[in-house]
Amino acid sequence: MAHPRLRYLVAALAALLLWLPATAQLPRGPRTLVRAGLMDKPDTLKAERDSLRAMQLYALFDSLSREDYLADSMALRSLRTDDIVTLDSIARARFLLGYTAADTAKRHVFKKGWFMSDSMGISKVCWLSTVIPGYGQIYNKQYWKLPILYGTVGTGLALFIHENKTFKPLKREYDAYTNTSLSRTPELDALQARMIRSNTRRQLYLGITLASYIYFIGDAAVCYSTNEVSSVKKATTLACIFPGAGQIYNKSYWKVPFVVGGFASMIYCIDWNNRGYQRFKKAYALLADYEAHPDKYPDGPTDEFKGRYSADFIRNLRNNYRRNRDLCIIISGALYILQIIDAHVDAHLKDYDISDDLSMNLEPLVDYTYVPTLQGNRPVFGFNMSLKF
Repeated sequence: MAHPRLRYLVAALAALLLWLPATAQLPRGPRTLVRAGLMDKPDTLKAERDSLRAMQLYALFDSLSREDYLADSMALRSLRTDDIVTLDSIARARFLLGYTAADTAKRHVFKKGWFMSDSMGISKVCWLSTVIPGYGQIYNKQYWKLPILYGTVGTGLALFIHENKTFKPLKREYDAYTNTSLSRTPELDALQARMIRSNTRRQLYLGITLASYIYFIGDAAVCYSTNEVSSVKKATTLACIFPGAGQIYNKSYWKVPFVVGGFASMIYCIDWNNRGYQRFKKAYALLADYEAHPDKYPDGPTDEFKGRYSADFIRNLRNNYRRNRDLCIIISGALYILQIIDAHVDAHLKDYDISDDLSMNLEPLVDYTYVPTLQGNRPVFGFNMSLKF
């Protein structure tokens, strides 16, 4: 027969375990894998129905704010007594004490449908900003940036359209003159100089317009804070918007000159080869027409080289310039994809844990589970196995 004091000690320990709060579980780090083995028997069909009811109750409580709970809303008045019992101590403590003003602000601040929704991701915001200038600033509620955006883009576009109206007549006059003869004359030189100056101003205004437009798309991505976005996602998005922006976001500044310099070199090579292609294309057209209809040119060939080179030689030069231009375009596309991959991988490596802390920990676990047959909670004993890597 057991000693009376021993019976009292066992009863006291059992009462302590029954009232032990579920929050007594050991904390788990963000980089810890947990495998819990609970020594419990399978539930009956009634337990499964009660479990389904518990899931519905969790969804109800998650849809309510703490103020609604404390105000004894109609939704809560409709609950049965056993429904409240079904929610274990963890859920009740999480609901009563876990909701703060900051948590409530993060949960569904606004919901206005497909076009303006709080569930919209950063990629969709950037795509809509591309189609609708200023959408990202409106979505991020930074309305003060809209006058700057529309001012710079609108002014640059207006100046470009105005200068383009000046450039077009000069270009038509130059083409009409060079389509019949490429002989250098003072009139042709003066016309070409005016056309080059007008084209330079036109390209400058277009560059300002595009730079402002792309900048505000990137600004929408940088200032996006509606939902949690990983640094990898944001760096990749910025790299897609503008080459080098992902490297700047990752603070890999030493890579920016290589990316920007590579793109600047490719743009220069594309323009250089395209001008050479257009030059020899026109010369070949004039020389081929002279060889096909010599009677139309009593003064001889009118191409730039005055017949010093054969049509086959000029055609080969034309094809070489075109081939080099197309190759530079392909290289530019490859460089664009490469800098996106670099920004994506670099962002991943920024958060890569290179610590040597590799450990395994096995600890006891005491938890509570609701048992329908007993109409209450009972302790369940098991273990926690944590792996850190």
